[in-house]
Amino acid sequence: MYGMLLESVQHFVQLEYGEDVWKEAMAANDCKITVFNTHQVYPDNLMPDLAIALSAITGKSYDYFMQFFGRCFVRFFSNLGYDELIKATGRYFCDFLTSVDNIHLQMRFTYRKMKSPSMQLTSVDENGAILIYRSSRSGFSKYLMGQLYEIAKTIYNLNLKIEVLESENDVPCGKNDTNTSNTPVNSDTKQVVIKYRLDFDNKEYMEKHVHVTAHPSQLELKEISTDLLLKLFPFSFLLDNQMKVCGAGEKIVEAWSINNDRDAREMMGVTLTDYFRIRRPIGINFDWETVLQLTTVLFEIQLLRLAPGCSQNLKSTDSEPNFGECGMPRRNRRGSQGLRTILLKGEMKYLKDIDALIFLCSPLINNIEELAEIGLYLNDLNDHGLSREMVFSGFSHYSRLDLMCEREEQRAEELETSLSLADSWKKQGDDLLYSMIPKTIAERLQNGTDPLETCQTFEEVSIVFAEIEIKRAGRNDTVTGYAMKTVNVLNNVFTAFDELIRSPISYKVETVGMVYMAVSGAPDINSLHVQHAADLALNMLKKIHDLALADVSVKIGFHSGPVVAGIVGLKVPRYCLFGDSVNTASRMESSGASNRIQVSGYTAEKLRKLNYKVTYRGKVSVKGKGEMDTYWLDGGRQN
Repeated sequence: MYGMLLESVQHFVQLEYGEDVWKEAMAANDCKITVFNTHQVYPDNLMPDLAIALSAITGKSYDYFMQFFGRCFVRFFSNLGYDELIKATGRYFCDFLTSVDNIHLQMRFTYRKMKSPSMQLTSVDENGAILIYRSSRSGFSKYLMGQLYEIAKTIYNLNLKIEVLESENDVPCGKNDTNTSNTPVNSDTKQVVIKYRLDFDNKEYMEKHVHVTAHPSQLELKEISTDLLLKLFPFSFLLDNQMKVCGAGEKIVEAWSINNDRDAREMMGVTLTDYFRIRRPIGINFDWETVLQLTTVLFEIQLLRLAPGCSQNLKSTDSEPNFGECGMPRRNRRGSQGLRTILLKGEMKYLKDIDALIFLCSPLINNIEELAEIGLYLNDLNDHGLSREMVFSGFSHYSRLDLMCEREEQRAEELETSLSLADSWKKQGDDLLYSMIPKTIAERLQNGTDPLETCQTFEEVSIVFAEIEIKRAGRNDTVTGYAMKTVNVLNNVFTAFDELIRSPISYKVETVGMVYMAVSGAPDINSLHVQHAADLALNMLKKIHDLALADVSVKIGFHSGPVVAGIVGLKVPRYCLFGDSVNTASRMESSGASNRIQVSGYTAEKLRKLNYKVTYRGKVSVKGKGEMDTYWLDGGRQN
């Protein structure tokens, strides 16, 4: 599908559900696309997969979101002026439903790889109509319903109700399972055919188009011969009730003769599907009764080019095989003369006087280059109508359209690259910011919170200080050598300590010189802060032992108590802790011993209750505190 459909989905999901929901849905499908390019083709399963993801996120049904996507597309293309195209099809909703296939055909000039569905009205009445939907895509029936609801409401001011009367092969086409069907998704999905009953006020349409009495002047018109019709439409042909050719225009006879290396007279009496393929409507039974019900539908019929001397009976729904029954290779796009197949577009009309169908058509040609590839000339085209003018117009605008599309795709790719780089740079910036400031605090600052408002008081936290001690190797250890050794040791040790930090259990506050400071219980309140701080201190001691660095030891101390925390600084903002508890924890480290963990008496009492192994050290003179009872933390929790 083209990116325009997914653009509409992205725009309205972000608008109605928020950017976070959209990102979560994209992440659920492992889709990293940030911008959809209007003219780029994307996998068909992406839209159903997004509906599945959004259903899981919001709790609304898969069917709801597929209908929502259909409504979104109508709203989106209305902003681009495509609603004017729909309004121009006719005054009534039935006019649009009759013309929708033709709209798709015209859209292919802009979206050349578009695989549009086929829709036909089989009957109309004062209370609505019957619509047949055929598509090569499975799982998009609810999407169509959303489109019809929105078009009926916004463009024709109608209250529409839709009922599915019959459904064939309509299974989800996403890569994930949904609750709408237990049928597994098959990549080789058969033709989807759905019969809808559309209920709406259709009285005015019936009065103007169906229950119309012919004017007496029309009844007095003279009859015209079929020869005149075939001259006016030189590519047209007549079909009898056996769907065999019983008359043909000059140009289609000439093309048939050249393409199939046969005498022109042999065309009379052949079954149409022997040498033609029905491209649109999709998947119909090409028989007399069916076609009589589709006289308002545009047909696309392809004249097949067979290898000389090769006869093959192809059904209307078959693709051209590579080889015929005679074993001669058949060209898929080009025949034995190197020409492209001719595609005819027009309507089937019933001629009551001769009990036959006439296919009033003209070749479907985009530009002069394609005209040459088909093997036709401008004077071969219908004298009336706009066939020649359209070829000239296509010639003048086709290259410019290609150039515009190419430039748009290039700009979209550049934008995609720029956005990816921006996301990468933002992630790097966020990682750097979170290394200086806790994520919860940083997000508040990014949302415009005043730094002073981030200041918090915590009733109790546990603060850990660890100081690295490095002995000189001897007299041969120069100042420069010792400094380099210190840098390497600190890098190894502090990196190992960083691996022990597990947010929100603990938070690294800072490193100052050879001292590493961490806290548990701030900025995220943690009722188990004493236990987590003790485990962190014990793991730090074990890390030093495991690193087995020569002449390296550590002094660790921690204390529990109240603190005030907040952001300090503008150039290099830091998250800092203040209070007497910080000073006491620092003194526990500085007055401690190598490769030991010293804790205050208050903290030791809490550790005992948690079954940690603590040993009384004695009275220790603490700067600014005097004599304090301190303890060694010697081991983890005892069972």
